[in-house]
Amino acid sequence: MNVSALSVTDGEMLGHIERALEAHGVEPGRLVIEVTETSAISDMRAARAFCAGVEALGCAVALDDFGAGFGSFQYLKHLPFSFLKIDGEFIRGVCRSETDQLVVKALVGVVRGLGRQTIAEFVGDEPTMSMLRGFGVDYAQGFEVGRPAPRMPLAV
Repeated sequence: MNVSALSVTDGEMLGHIERALEAHGVEPGRLVIEVTETSAISDMRAARAFCAGVEALGCAVALDDFGAGFGSFQYLKHLPFSFLKIDGEFIRGVCRSETDQLVVKALVGVVRGLGRQTIAEFVGDEPTMSMLRGFGVDYAQGFEVGRPAPRMPLAV
């Protein structure tokens, strides 16, 4: 679930998430809250508290669109997270760009060193998937994994 900068700084948001989990009988470990760099930029202290609160609920935190902003490594140091989503800007051309390859490999190394996992966005074909797998990327999102589909009811 993506959250906005307003949600990250809203003191009521954690309570709302907790109540929604209970009301719908969702196991907290099945929910990943995605915090974008722009959300963290707006108020680092609030972002840190929000991420810690999400993890205290038993949910995971993903730092979304990593690499799209300029203060990225500060977030790795100061925000609790389970997953780092590598921005699609580095993934789309990774098979053709040595620079993108170096950035992705470096991010995977840093994130693994922190004991966390990586997700690559915008994985569009098998050659990209294969390269990312070789770099040690943990998860992928994009057309190679699955095309967008109509919304399906959760209760079947």
